[in-house]
Amino acid sequence: MSPGGIHVYHHPRTLDHDPGPAHPEAPSRVRVLLAALQEGPLASRCAFLEAPEASRPWLERVHPGPYLDRLAEVAGAGGGRLDADTVMSAQSFTAACHAAGAAVAAARAALDGTPAFAAVRPPGHHALAERAMGFCLVNNVVVAARWALEERGLVRVLIVDWDVHHGNGTQALVEQDARIRYVSLHQWPLYPGTGRAEERGVGNVFNVPRPPGRPSAEYVDALDAAVREATDGWAPQLILLSAGFDAMAGDPLAGFTLEPNDYATWVSRWRRLGAPMASVLEGGYVPTRIAQAALAHLAAL
Repeated sequence: MSPGGIHVYHHPRTLDHDPGPAHPEAPSRVRVLLAALQEGPLASRCAFLEAPEASRPWLERVHPGPYLDRLAEVAGAGGGRLDADTVMSAQSFTAACHAAGAAVAAARAALDGTPAFAAVRPPGHHALAERAMGFCLVNNVVVAARWALEERGLVRVLIVDWDVHHGNGTQALVEQDARIRYVSLHQWPLYPGTGRAEERGVGNVFNVPRPPGRPSAEYVDALDAAVREATDGWAPQLILLSAGFDAMAGDPLAGFTLEPNDYATWVSRWRRLGAPMASVLEGGYVPTRIAQAALAHLAAL
């Protein structure tokens, strides 16, 4: 891998998570993305690494043991529906453990000097401590943040969530922990109905709810302004990107208007903060568009 490269963490088992043939959170989301990275202009700059499976202690910093046991039991029974949107198959819990492990590996790589991307599924930012929802089983980005705090001794971790849906699980899990600041741009009103601007946690939550259909520059500037506010006098030691790509024009589940280069703009602006950055895939339901946005923001990393 040439200087200036990036680590891409993935595990084949994450493709075995099968929520059903008509479900938007399909394996093709990651297959197309990986093909674009392996065959496209960034191929020579990417090191493709197998993601570890998250250890039980990593997971239990975020999710209680009985909840994790329940997920394992549902998978062991062949799968099942957890809510109207969230479905498990026999391999889903293993996939979720590798997704969380990829997020931790990406955080570790970033802290060790190489920006990194966790190209995984299922996504995580809707997962609450004891409840799966919104396609999410384990909150990958919070698992990575807790790992960085507890095992690397960090005291300031910034999570920026640009998925078009509010990361209610992430907010709920971090809003009482002043070591983590959470910034989220999301469409309002839209699922899951959380993420009002007045939701501030202990002063560490910075929500940016916006209506659909606005010019993309308005969204870009609004999220950047919130990141500036969140980091004013508070220099992050690690930036974790909850990188959902369903805010792009044409996504079937929402109405934002972003284009792939907008994600590169954000990353380029936030490099001014001087903190290591790691990116973790969340939503996005047009595989070719996900791949385009992933290439753009990873090139900026």
